[in-house]
Parts: sequence; C-alpha cells; structure tokens
Amino acid sequence: MADNPIPAFLHALLQPGFYDHPVHEVELIQTHISWVLLAGDYVYKFKKPVNFGFLDFSDLAKRHHYCEQELFLNRRLCPDIYIGLIRVTMDDTAHFQLNGKGEVVEYGVKMKRMPEDRMMVNLIRTGQLTAAHIEDLATVLADFYHRAEHGENIAKFGTAAAVGVNILENFEQTASFIGQGALSQKQYDSIVRYSRSFLANEALFQRRIDGGYIRDCHGDLYSANICLADKVYIYDCIEFNERFRYSDIASDVAFLVMDLEFHGLNELARLFVDRFVEKTGDSGLLEMLNFYKCYFAYVRGKINLFTAADPAIDPETRNQCNRNAAIYFSLAQRYAET
Repeated sequence: MADNPIPAFLHALLQPGFYDHPVHEVELIQTHISWVLLAGDYVYKFKKPVNFGFLDFSDLAKRHHYCEQELFLNRRLCPDIYIGLIRVTMDDTAHFQLNGKGEVVEYGVKMKRMPEDRMMVNLIRTGQLTAAHIEDLATVLADFYHRAEHGENIAKFGTAAAVGVNILENFEQTASFIGQGALSQKQYDSIVRYSRSFLANEALFQRRIDGGYIRDCHGDLYSANICLADKVYIYDCIEFNERFRYSDIASDVAFLVMDLEFHGLNELARLFVDRFVEKTGDSGLLEMLNFYKCYFAYVRGKINLFTAADPAIDPETRNQCNRNAAIYFSLAQRYAET
C-alpha cells in the first residue's frame, strides 16, 4: 500500500473531465477508512479496503453492503443529501466510468455537497457558532431520538458488559502507541482505571435500559459531521458496526458535548446539555455524560493515531493528527480525573 496508496480508479476520478457534471477541480480528502472526493456540486465517498476488527471493508461485497447501509441510515436525519449508490466500472479497454458497462471495481456513495462556510467545524473556527445554532441542534436531535428505533434487541447494547466491550477494545487497540508521543503510560493508566471503575456500576446502566434510553443512534455525532445551513444537516453516522450505533442517547449527546469542549466552547456545551434535557426530560443522562465524554475523547485520539499511521497520509496531515491525538488524550485524562 505504501508504494501505491491510491488505487487506479481514484486516479481516474481525480480528473475533472471524468464527470458528467461541471467540475473545475477535484479535491481528495482521506480518513483512516475513506476516500472522499469533492467534485463540483457533489461529494463521492469510497471505503478503503481495510479491516480493523471493529470495521471490515476488506472485500468488494462488504463495501457494497456498507454503502447501502450508509444511505439507508443517514437518510433518517438528512434524506436530501444522500443521492444514491454509485458503481465504478471498468470496460475491456481498462477505461473507468461511473455507472457504466463492464466489471464493477468499486462501490461508493454520491452526496450533495454542502456549503463549506456553513460546516459546523468552520463556524467554530471562525467564531460564528451561536446559541441559536445550539438550540436548533437540540431540537433536531431530541426529535430524532424520540423517533429512533428501540427494543429488546437494541437495549442489550446498553448493559455495562456490552458498553465495556467498546471501551476496553479502545485500550487494546492503542496499547502499542503508549510512550510514542501522543499517549503516555500515566494517561493510559488513569483513563483505564476510571473507565473500569465506572463500568462496575451495573445498576446505573440498567436504569438507562429500563428508561428506554438505548436507541439506534448516530454514533459519530460531532462537528465534522454537521452542517448548519438553511437547516440542520447531520450526516455520516456509523454504518459499519451496530454496537457503536446501538447505544445510550447519553453517549451521542456526550460526543457532541466533548467536541464543543475540545474547541473551548464550554458555555455552548452547557447550553446544549441544558436545552436537550429540557426538551427530552432526560435528566438521568447527566450521570452518564462524563463517562461517555472520556470514552469519545479517547476514541478521537485513537482515530487520529490510526490516521497518522496510514502510509498514504501526507506529512502535514500526519503531524496534525499526532498533535490532535495528544490533545484528545489529555482531555480524556481530564474527564477521568474530574
């Protein structure tokens, strides 16, 4: 992969003339699991052929399945963004096309491109995120969770044991990074100790189950996946593993709160929690927030480490990911020691 990190079909899609709509320039964005192409008024997203255990996109059939899941699940919150499944095909002359004839070499998802200046991350960066935005987010999310699927099959993911699988997996997957700069042994030990202690309170998790708060949630609710334009758009939920999406509503809420605090927006974070509790009556989530904030700060640290370790990532992105990872792990430690 290090010798040829970009597959042949992506080289074709990087050419503006490849598309059947106006494209002046194609921008490629990479994460640890995806290639995202910004092309004119549209976004084309492809899954990398990776297997991290908790996520398996290793063969074409799996990537096809999870593209369909991505469309189905994300249309719950923003049906007008997700256009449909696309096929990259190759004919007998090794010429690539979108939805053409010949062998299907890859599947992807086509989306409408949202205005960059209204992305929540950019509003945060430019100091334009307001209390009104937070009010709108609380309203949309309260309605979403009220309608979200729930039941016995989903509720079992809210037990302390089930949540513990996700928590402890993070620690296993990051153990090899300890002492390499972003994560110290002291931080690791503190966060592990706190998490295990909280998970021992099985009755607290059971109360959340009994209250009906375990739902088919978003699973990746933070500013990178939100656009605040003519209305609230929340996209890119977890499609690849149900155990990250079937969760306590408090878990989703905590992720967004953690993200706001990561950016130093503590007052807006408190406002979001207050408004969400007012709209849902779920004051019990307050007992869970710190635990899940710690969890998601650690998750974001882990993902930044994974991205930095990808040989296809450019040096500037690698350095930024390592810096971000260090900040996230420090934040997780702060939650653990609060």
